Amino acid sequence: MKNNLKFASIFILAASLFIGCQKDDYSLGDLSAPTNLTIGAEVVGQDASNPNGDGSGNVNVTVAADNAMTYKIGYNDITDLTTPVVFSSIPSGVVTKKFTSVGLHTYRITVIAYGRGGSSTTSTLDVQVVSNFAPTPEIVTALTNDASKTWVVDKNTAGHFGVGPWLGEVTPIWYAAAPNEKEVCCHCFYSATFTFTKVTASNSFTLQVTAPDGAFTKTGSLAGGLPGIPASGDEGCYNGYTGGTSAFSFVPSSSGVAASAPSTQTGILLAGNNTYIGYGAQLKEYEIMVITPTYMYLRVQGTETGNAWYLKLIPAP
Repeated sequence: MKNNLKFASIFILAASLFIGCQKDDYSLGDLSAPTNLTIGAEVVGQDASNPNGDGSGNVNVTVAADNAMTYKIGYNDITDLTTPVVFSSIPSGVVTKKFTSVGLHTYRITVIAYGRGGSSTTSTLDVQVVSNFAPTPEIVTALTNDASKTWVVDKNTAGHFGVGPWLGEVTPIWYAAAPNEKEVCCHCFYSATFTFTKVTASNSFTLQVTAPDGAFTKTGSLAGGLPGIPASGDEGCYNGYTGGTSAFSFVPSSSGVAASAPSTQTGILLAGNNTYIGYGAQLKEYEIMVITPTYMYLRVQGTETGNAWYLKLIPAP
């Protein structure tokens, strides 16, 4: 009897070991990409008299798809489809986008729907939107003197250059430059000039950048497409860039920063890729936080999408 119990115990132990060594069988389920992806776009204020909206530039976008878990969305002006699309998440499938380019523009909305295991489906929709935006006369006068005015980085002031997060903060909480901090490493930051001109005859604006010591920026695509910038390298002065001239327009700022930040809620949107203000940034919209005839404080998305650069400028002596 004792031997029978012994053999039974051995059998049970062996069976337990066998079961414990069996390979677990996991399943992710159906990994098919989402189907029936649809994009809806309601141009705010659109009616028979205003087929392209009320001039606010706002569009309510809704997306839906079968078997989708999350969505990402990005936008391009169809006149510049070569610019990489910057995507952001819209977990709820609903978002309001403010298009800020002044006048009537056609934009391409691109949506990616993600399913299980990273499977995805992409769709696009083109929408025509009008933005009727005019800056206050005080901003135009302060920036251009209603003719032409040249600005430089205010190197003698603490915090003339700073960085913080693009979202959630409106001050350079990560870093703020001391007076003249970049003089030794990056003199080009202080020697470059930025001339803003109001062309009264055409009611348009231009920016001329003069950079005798090169552009202060990072390299490659992080420099926002500035010509003459190499493909790789650290932050510094790059003398392959000597200057340029482009048009610019005033736009309602797209950051969502409140007026109490403070912010004028007005941005300077540079055309093309051959100009910049202070620092060669990834995006071309510089939000005017504060401006007076003798001082300008700007915020721009920096060379990394999660960063905001802050710049203080004064009229050139």
